[in-house]
Amino acid sequence: MISISVANPLDIIEPDYVRLKLSARTVLEGEGIKEAKISLALVDDKMIADINKRFLDHDGPTDVITFPMSNPKAKKLEGELVLGVNVAQREAEERGHDVHTELCLYVIHGVLHLCGFDDRTKKDAAAMRRKEREYLTKLELPDIADREEKDDD
Repeated sequence: MISISVANPLDIIEPDYVRLKLSARTVLEGEGIKEAKISLALVDDKMIADINKRFLDHDGPTDVITFPMSNPKAKKLEGELVLGVNVAQREAEERGHDVHTELCLYVIHGVLHLCGFDDRTKKDAAAMRRKEREYLTKLELPDIADREEKDDD
């Protein structure tokens, strides 16, 4: 069973809960994950910057931070994604698409990390971009996977 929850504690935007959950589920199923418990938290610049500093020792807000709570090969994959809503708003506006599509990209990226993908080297980052494009296509979303690397996940 795959369980995906979404928390929107600051009520910055009205999230598209269906698209966010579908994005996570599509990646999980595409990567052969049968059991998972994933939570998505939508937060503002201040909150994600605080988390970024506390857990990664990086300054400033970022797009998505992934917290694995199980090993990628565990029987039940568990983890939390913290999504920077203000970052998504700025990126979406700058790149000419809606914020919900940008947030779906963050979910895809974060779930790929939970599934064991990494983007620390150029080769790994390129592989991850290919996977992001694959899932954007499956979800019938525009190809917005070309984005500046933040190295914060």
